[in-house]
Amino acid sequence: MDTREVLGRLSAMAGPSGFERMVAMQAADLMRPFLDEANVDRFGNAVGVRLCGRPGAPRLLLDAHLDEIGLIVTGIEEGFLRFRTIGGVDPRMLPDRELTVLTGTPILGVVACLPPHVLKAEDKEKSIPIDQLRVDIGMSQEEAQRRVPIGTPMVSRGSCFDLMNGKVCGKSMDDRSCFTILLRTAELLRDKTLDVDLYIMGSTREEVGGAGAKVGTYSLHPDCCVAVDVTHAKTPDNPKGRRSGTGGGPQIGVGPNMTRWMTERMVSKAKELGIPYDLEVMEGHTGTNGWHMQIVREGIATSVVSLPLKYMHSPIEVLDLADIESSATLLAAFAENLGKEAKELC
Repeated sequence: MDTREVLGRLSAMAGPSGFERMVAMQAADLMRPFLDEANVDRFGNAVGVRLCGRPGAPRLLLDAHLDEIGLIVTGIEEGFLRFRTIGGVDPRMLPDRELTVLTGTPILGVVACLPPHVLKAEDKEKSIPIDQLRVDIGMSQEEAQRRVPIGTPMVSRGSCFDLMNGKVCGKSMDDRSCFTILLRTAELLRDKTLDVDLYIMGSTREEVGGAGAKVGTYSLHPDCCVAVDVTHAKTPDNPKGRRSGTGGGPQIGVGPNMTRWMTERMVSKAKELGIPYDLEVMEGHTGTNGWHMQIVREGIATSVVSLPLKYMHSPIEVLDLADIESSATLLAAFAENLGKEAKELC
């Protein structure tokens, strides 16, 4: 598997929360070479499975969400689109951004902005509220009303491009990069003998509450699950407590909402194989699907593994390809002999 090519393919696709179907279908296609089967469930999640062939084998679920943040059209004024946000969109990021408007045949637009020449002095340091922003699609009122239905989603334009030293920049790295990790994990395990049934899920609607992971986990009824998501990497303007930069390997979540034996096993495997890692203290809500998955049915043993990412929820998210590989190596090592070793750890 060409990790960079797969990441670019997934990043280029448009799939804001609730509108992920094309991404999910692509995700299912990408899983099929490594698993027994893969399909899209009724809630839109891409789900793949590899059965180990042992009756009553434990089930391990690896999850990464497929949706991205976006915008949704709420009205049209003089040919300009009004909108609201889908997920955690920072209004500071919007003026002068290029967008793809997801009509039947997608069209391009730009978020209108005032040039600095006409800004008042008191407005130069302010963020413009969402309800005052508009999207210019170059159409008259009549044409825009005909071609852009109310409720049409929009996403940042573009995919990803390479920086120096193995770094990649682009949109929707959160969380398409982590689904890429799961694909690479499945590839690493393809010729390995497992003693668990392995499920991989590309879940939907994480950015608006995690509904896909809740429904998918309930349906699959795993014995343990790992939520794989991005976390804030160290940058010059980040809080000083942020420890890990890109290229430092995965961050292993530790805290009251992670099952202790799973955290310890992740750390043990990382040390055993010399995989670079860091611990990420998550004292409350993890901000991941793991928060929801842990309380499905009678409770699921849960771990969180995170990929360091700079500039989250922007069109220029930056990661290190080496972290994708080390994260996949860790997850593959965790899955091997899990059925036997988990009994001893529980």
